[in-house]
Amino acid sequence: MAEGALTGIKVLAFEQAAAGPFGTHLLADMGAEVIKIEAPTGDVVRTWDNVVHGNATDPKDYLSSGYTWLSRRKKSVTVNTRNPTGLEILRRLASQADVFLVNAAPGLPDRLGLGWETLHELNPRLVYCSLTGYGMTGPYKDMKAYDLLIQGESGILLSNGYPEAPAKVGVPISDIAAGMYAALGITMALYQRERSGVGQLVDVAMFETMLEWLGYFPQHYWHSGALLQRVGMRHHFVVPYGVYLARDGKYINVVVASPRDWEMMCRDVVERPDLLQDPKYATSPLRRENRVELEKTFEDVFATRDSVEWLARLKKADLPFGEVRDVDEVLAHPQVGPRGLIREVDSPLGPLPTIETALRLSESPVQEGPIPSLGGNTDEVLRDAGYTEDEIKRFHAEGAV
Repeated sequence: MAEGALTGIKVLAFEQAAAGPFGTHLLADMGAEVIKIEAPTGDVVRTWDNVVHGNATDPKDYLSSGYTWLSRRKKSVTVNTRNPTGLEILRRLASQADVFLVNAAPGLPDRLGLGWETLHELNPRLVYCSLTGYGMTGPYKDMKAYDLLIQGESGILLSNGYPEAPAKVGVPISDIAAGMYAALGITMALYQRERSGVGQLVDVAMFETMLEWLGYFPQHYWHSGALLQRVGMRHHFVVPYGVYLARDGKYINVVVASPRDWEMMCRDVVERPDLLQDPKYATSPLRRENRVELEKTFEDVFATRDSVEWLARLKKADLPFGEVRDVDEVLAHPQVGPRGLIREVDSPLGPLPTIETALRLSESPVQEGPIPSLGGNTDEVLRDAGYTEDEIKRFHAEGAV
């Protein structure tokens, strides 16, 4: 197999849960050697569920859905950070790494002697990525953070859902976004290191990623002074744009984003040309102003025919549309097979299906590699770091690894 874009880059990942692991998951798929540091009891995400249990008889060997999602192609090394020798091992590994990523409780890296200043002095070429809830400075820097909390603090929670109640975005969006920013920041810092010869600090905050992902909401508030109301499965500004229930109980997703779309929708799809003559709906702002009445009209119309007929009409009119699928239907989506979006990887419990990365580089294929067992690569990594067999045995005996 051809080398990955990041082949030769060594990443020491002092990570847990989802945010940091998602970032290093991207780096690993592109060829980086990702050494995942776990406590002897394992990453907390291992215990979130035990659905991927296979034939495991020991709970520590269970692979949760979250761990399976985030851990392929990584190496798992167990280190006891309460043991001084364990911390010395981490510092040696960091001295030999290109990247050190840490997402942990606020202040913990500095207390362990693994902070930016310490490791930068030890290894000036090291790219150090701190991934926290609120960043390394500011009054919230010591606040603990989880996806739900960040969705609430950043405005995502109150912008999502229906008028009568907000709703959490189902997937851990702030973890995923922060992990993406971390991977992007790391690759940028590595590129700059090619010119400067030195590493730098990459400070990624979950809160800030979600603040940027608010998109046009802040602009709307600054220039209108109005807070946006929740609109469920519809668009805040564009009407009609959203999900409508057909007669057979299936949802249809429709986007009417231009004057041409509005004309085709009324005339050819729902066969209501009278709507084109109604002055209340003449422009997009007017349709938004009169959205309650207009949405009710479209809901009533879509309820008169089955989904298959609506899909055919929308396709014939060449309007943007789609089906609304549950997870089982998505995994059987016509696009999944031809694009190779499900791949099988090895694991301690045998081959397991995973979702392929969305990164596609013509000269840098996604690299192969198994989901690791807990601590399964500890001895291998320690040997690579220059420790002798006797030293490794002693580390085990002392409980350092």
